[in-house]
Amino acid sequence: MSQLVPSRPRVINERRGFVLVASQFNSKYVQGLINHCTDELRSLSPASSVNLILVPGAFEIPLVVREVALKKEADAIVALGVILEGDTAHARQLGDTVTHSLQQISLEHGVPVIHVVLSLKDEEQAKKRCLEKEMNRGTEAARAAFAMTNVMAELRR
Repeated sequence: MSQLVPSRPRVINERRGFVLVASQFNSKYVQGLINHCTDELRSLSPASSVNLILVPGAFEIPLVVREVALKKEADAIVALGVILEGDTAHARQLGDTVTHSLQQISLEHGVPVIHVVLSLKDEEQAKKRCLEKEMNRGTEAARAAFAMTNVMAELRR
């Protein structure tokens, strides 16, 4: 996994619609992702809207992402969650299911879905990737969402 956040893209003052769908499970870490993602999106695209939808856990994220995609109002959707490994295979199965589902939604509905449902070994990894600034995956997700809205807008001209 990369140790650095991608470089910051150029600010564009075009109105875009971003929807964040975030798990309430492991809320301390997910809130860090939400905060960093929202701050970066508002900085990169000041004219854009950023809406947040909270769901109980990671398993519920794809269903809500699909509903948002069906409305065709979002230029990009960011899925945010934290899955911490336990003593069983449940975390891996959950992560695989969410990953596959999000990719299918993106392809079927033609909307960028940025996958930041992180499967992490422990709380130390969660702290580094969700709360700290150096390699924050929320910041990275915002940059990816912003870049993808620009790519898609260009392709659809």
